[in-house]
Order: sequence, then structure tokens, then C-alpha cells
Amino acid sequence: MPKKCKKDNAIQCYYTYVTKLGIVHIEQKDNKITKIKIEKEEELIKHIQKKETELIKNTYQQIKEYLEGKRKDFQIPLKQQGTKFQQKVWNVLLQIPYGETKSYKQIAQAIGNPKACRAVGMANHNNPYIIVVPCHRVIGQNGKLVGYAGGLDIKQQLLEIEKQG
Repeated sequence: MPKKCKKDNAIQCYYTYVTKLGIVHIEQKDNKITKIKIEKEEELIKHIQKKETELIKNTYQQIKEYLEGKRKDFQIPLKQQGTKFQQKVWNVLLQIPYGETKSYKQIAQAIGNPKACRAVGMANHNNPYIIVVPCHRVIGQNGKLVGYAGGLDIKQQLLEIEKQG
């Protein structure tokens, strides 16, 4: 039985929106966003109620503005979940300016572990806040697009949006 979504102070719920990138799936728990991902097809989650709350609606509005080239940063309360290493990587990602990219090696150096390029890649892969925590801004040392949980085509589209802005 799904946990109930109590008004906007949701225990846990989700909602999805169709965008030019695919279906944006947003989850909320206890007045914080716990997940943002892009899917090819909508995934129904049996243990979470599907409900559009004000927080989810506001989060989507910010993502929509970003996709339209009208927003460069986000004001979304995130519930950071992950290992200390992952959170360290995600915090560095948040510091990459809009329209710029960094290599996996540069991220590894920024967290004080220059040999952790692959681990940085895995932390990026496990980033629960696609777009908002900009793992799409991380590229290979040779400047090529490599690895992206949403697919390289979406990574390319996100970087193109930022080039134009």
C-alpha cells in the first residue's frame, strides 16, 4: 500500500511531466525533492503515490524554464541522499558554472582524490537530481561526451541549451 501524500508536506509522492527530453520524473519526501530523472517511458511506482504537489510543480516549473533557456540556476530544496563520497562529488558539480564543463579528472582533483576519476563517474551516474545537480557538465579529459545516465543525446541537448544561454 502506498504511503499517503499529505497535502504539500508529503510523506512521499511523485509526479511526471512530458518534455522535449522525455518524461521528467520528480519525487518528493518530507518537503524536499528526493529524485529528478528523465525517462523514455513513464515508470509507475507502486509504493509511492502519484500526486502533483506545489513543491513538485515548482520544481518542474524551474526545470521547464531551464529547458527554455530562461533559467541558469535552481532554488529547489534537495534531500541529499548518498555516500559521503557521492555528496562530495555532487557538491563540486553544483559549483560548475552554467555553460561550462569540467572533466572527470578535474572533479576528482577538486575533491582531493586525483585518481578517483572512475569513482567520480559512478557518483555522476548515481546522481539523483539530473539537470539540477549538473552532472551533464562533466566530460572526458579529451573534451568528448562520455557517460550519462540519461543518455549522451540528452547530455548533448542540455549542453546545447547552455551554449545558447
